[in-house]
Amino acid sequence: MSKTFYLTTAIDYVNGHPHLGHAYEKVITDAICRVHQSFGESTYFLTGLDEHGQKVQKAAMEQGKESQNYCDELADSWQSFVGVLGLSNNDFIRTTQERHKHVVRTILNRLYKEDHFYKATYEGYYSAKQETFLTEKDRREDGSFDGIYGEVVRLVEDNYYFKLGRHQQWLIDYIESNPDFVYPDYRRNEVLGFLKNNKLEDLCISRPKSRLNWGIPLPFDEDYVTYVWFDALTNYVTVPASMGDPSLPGFDIETDSQASLWPADVHVIGKDILKFHAVYWPIMLKAAGIPLPRQVCVHGWWQKDGQKMSKTTGNVVDPIAVIDEWGIDAFRYYMLRELDIGPDGNWTNGGFQTRYAAELANGIGNLVNRSLSMLNRYRQGAVPAICNELETEVNEASKEVIELSRSHKLQGALRRIWELIARINQYIDQTAPFKLAKDPEQSERLGEILYTLVESCRVIAVLLNPYLPGTSQKIYDQLCLEDKPDLFMKSAWGGMKADHVVGKPQPLFPRKDLPPKK
Repeated sequence: MSKTFYLTTAIDYVNGHPHLGHAYEKVITDAICRVHQSFGESTYFLTGLDEHGQKVQKAAMEQGKESQNYCDELADSWQSFVGVLGLSNNDFIRTTQERHKHVVRTILNRLYKEDHFYKATYEGYYSAKQETFLTEKDRREDGSFDGIYGEVVRLVEDNYYFKLGRHQQWLIDYIESNPDFVYPDYRRNEVLGFLKNNKLEDLCISRPKSRLNWGIPLPFDEDYVTYVWFDALTNYVTVPASMGDPSLPGFDIETDSQASLWPADVHVIGKDILKFHAVYWPIMLKAAGIPLPRQVCVHGWWQKDGQKMSKTTGNVVDPIAVIDEWGIDAFRYYMLRELDIGPDGNWTNGGFQTRYAAELANGIGNLVNRSLSMLNRYRQGAVPAICNELETEVNEASKEVIELSRSHKLQGALRRIWELIARINQYIDQTAPFKLAKDPEQSERLGEILYTLVESCRVIAVLLNPYLPGTSQKIYDQLCLEDKPDLFMKSAWGGMKADHVVGKPQPLFPRKDLPPKK
C-alpha cells in the first residue's frame, strides 16, 4: 500500500467564530494539498475543531447551555466556513467524537503503563484564559503577569505530569539532524534556541474534575480530565488510527477501510503554537512509540492597516464578507500572493483592490479575454496549427513554478505565474495581431500568434490550479476542453490541437467600480 500525502491544519478552538487567521491557514494548507494532487499524488487533508477545555466550559455556562450543545451549534458555523472556502479537505474532526476519545485514552494508557506519568502537587499560578500554569519566569519586572494571560490565580492542587524533560537532548539532536522538520528555518532556529537555553519542565497533562469537567477523563484516574493540549494534538493520529493505518498498531479499532496516512507529511500551524507542535508533540509521539510527522510548517499572523486586529477597535477583516463581494479566488489570490509562509502580513483594503484590478481583472482576466476574442473574431474560434515560438520560454516558466510549488514557495510560484501572464500580454502588444488581421498576406503569421496565445492560456490554467482552482477550471471551460487542468504534467507546450473550437470569453474577474481613494 503506497503512502498517501497527509496534511493537517491546526484544529480551531471552538470558543468563537472564524476569522482571517483561520481562513489563511486553511487556504495555505489547501494550496499545498492541491500542489501535491497536481503532481499526481493521492492526498488526505484534515481540519477540524478543538472542543474541550475551560474556556469552552466557561462560555457555555455563561450562555446557559450544555457544553456539548454549545459546541454543536458552533461546529455548524465552522463546517459551513470550510464550505465557503472551497477546501479540498477529506475529513473534519471534532475532539468530542468517540473515535477521538478512544485514541486519546489508548495513548494515555500506553504512556501510563510505561511509566511516563507521575502524580505531584502543584503550587503556583494559573491562567484560565491560556489554560496554562505560570512560573516566576512568566512575571514582568514589576511582578505582574502579561495581559495575554487574563486573570491569574494562585492554585494548590494535585495533577499528573508527563516526564518531558528526559527527552530534551534527544529532541535537540533530532531537530539538528532533520533540518526540514520545522519550516521555515528561522522557526527551527527558534525552537533550538528555546531547547538549548531552557530546562524543559515536565508537562502537566491533567485537570481535576472538581475544577474542570469538560474534557476526556483519564482512563487510569476518573477524577481527572485530560489537559486540552494533550487531547488536541492527538487529533492528527486519530484519523489514520481510526482508518486502520498499518503504521499505527495497537488501537483495537475495527474498520472496513484501510489507509496509509501516518506519519503526517505536513502540519500547517500558526507561530503562536510552535512550542506545542515542535516540542511537546514529537516527545509525546516518541514516548508512545509512534513515528514523528515529517514537517511542521509555521505561518505568521495578519495585521490590518499595520495594527493587530481587534473586535474592540473594529479593524477586523471578515473573510466571508470579502468572499461574498469579490469571490473566493480573489480572496485566495490576495492571501497567497501578498504573504509568504513564515512572516507576518498586513491586510489593506486598498492593497486588495489594487491587486484585484491590476493582476486579476487586467492581468489574467484581460489575457484570456483578448486571446479568445481574437481567436473567435479572426478564426471563428478554431485553433490554428501548432506554433512553438514561445515554447521554450513558457516551458521554462512552468518548470520554475512547479519547483517553487513543491517547496512551499506559494507566493514565489504565483509571482512567477504573473510574470508569465505579463510576458504574454506584452507579446500581444509587440506582435499586434489586430493589425495583422487587416492584411491577408499575414494570415499565417496571425495564426502562429493566435495559437501561441490560446496555448499560453491553457498552460497558465494548469499552473494556476492549486492556487485558484475555480479560475483554472473556468479557463479550461472557456477553451472548451473536456479534460481537467489537474496535473502539472499537462503544462507541457502543445496541448491545444489544431481545429479544436474554443468558446466565447466570459469575464474571469469582472471589473468593479471602486470609490475614489481618500
